[in-house]
Amino acid sequence: MDTASLAFTAVFCAALIGGLVLRTWLTSRQIRHVASHRAAVPAAFADTVTLQAHHKAADYTIVKSRFGLLSASIETGLLLGWTLLGGLHWLNQILLGWLGGGMVQQLALIGAFALIGGVLTLPLEWWSSFRIEERFGFNRMTLGLWLGDLLKGTVVGVLVGLPIIALVLWLMGAAGPTWWLWAWGVWMGFNLLMLLLYPTLIAPLFNKFEPLEDETLKARVTALMQRCGFAAKGLYVMDGSKRSAHANAYFTGFGAAKRVVFFDTLLKQLDPAEVDAVLAHELGHYKRRHILQRLVLMFALSLAGFALLGWMSGQVWFYTGLGVQPAMDAPNNALALLLFVMVVPLFTYFLQPLMAQLSRKHEFEADAYAVAQTNGSDLANALLKLYKDNASTLTPDPVFASFYYSHPPASERLARLRG
Repeated sequence: MDTASLAFTAVFCAALIGGLVLRTWLTSRQIRHVASHRAAVPAAFADTVTLQAHHKAADYTIVKSRFGLLSASIETGLLLGWTLLGGLHWLNQILLGWLGGGMVQQLALIGAFALIGGVLTLPLEWWSSFRIEERFGFNRMTLGLWLGDLLKGTVVGVLVGLPIIALVLWLMGAAGPTWWLWAWGVWMGFNLLMLLLYPTLIAPLFNKFEPLEDETLKARVTALMQRCGFAAKGLYVMDGSKRSAHANAYFTGFGAAKRVVFFDTLLKQLDPAEVDAVLAHELGHYKRRHILQRLVLMFALSLAGFALLGWMSGQVWFYTGLGVQPAMDAPNNALALLLFVMVVPLFTYFLQPLMAQLSRKHEFEADAYAVAQTNGSDLANALLKLYKDNASTLTPDPVFASFYYSHPPASERLARLRG
């Protein structure tokens, strides 16, 4: 192995180990902090949160945190297995022997990688749903429904993902040195198309979406949207309780295809004024152009990513430094894609605090917009109910929260709304 390959191997190992150590340290802080504050409800919530609910939130957070550490350790082992221990090289050589070099072999490599990885991590997904979520009363899925979702998700992934992957692989081989720019354009177009098609073609495969029938609530919501200058194609209720007791509301779609979707669990937990306030918060994201900002950021980061892939895919050390010997007489485009997708998250992980900070800033701005359009106490009451019903801890570790939390901790968020 040459000097460049050894150097890249060292950088890869440093990122892998450093990320796992940092994740372990942060999660350990979170577990200790939540456990140390389990005995008593924080003073700011003493009149609204029972000790039993506080205990449940603490226990749920601790169990999920420990499971997250286990999952991270297993995923680290799988990444080493695919790269430095030769798993991806072995799989590529077998498929080259069977299929020869060409588009079919490249698609088979990506498909086999996805299938093997999915099977290896399936026990973690099962444990999360049928042990952790069920233990705390959140899981509503049967094994049959879970398997059905898995099957449908796989079919949709193949039908939607295979053509776009094939097109990117073709561009890598046929579009010359600037293939990455064309591939980026295709990728962005695909994402925008999915924003249009997902609400009407894909989401209904997994959930039922019924028009909102509560006339009182519909009138409130419609009046709110008119005040805010927001047009939606429809108001829908999703059968979220079919799978989980967690509650939510969201906008989906793009342009004229936007829809407002309420989980049925949300409508059961909140009164109309509180639903109004939650919707006003979501509207705030649109009015403050947070959605547009995130799209632009996604466009910029993906452009940088494709440009980096375009350069690294032509460097032999990129492959050999990760335990893969590129083929001399066949395209290596699928290898480059897989290695890039596996390795880049190791480095972007360290940028997570910046993204989390931006997201929390947006949440505060959306809260301020909701207060201006509805009632701050209604939003505070709604959030408090959601924190309790979703068993969200009221006492996160500050360092952990600043690194990971996309939403402000309950104490900070509610203090602003009430103050």
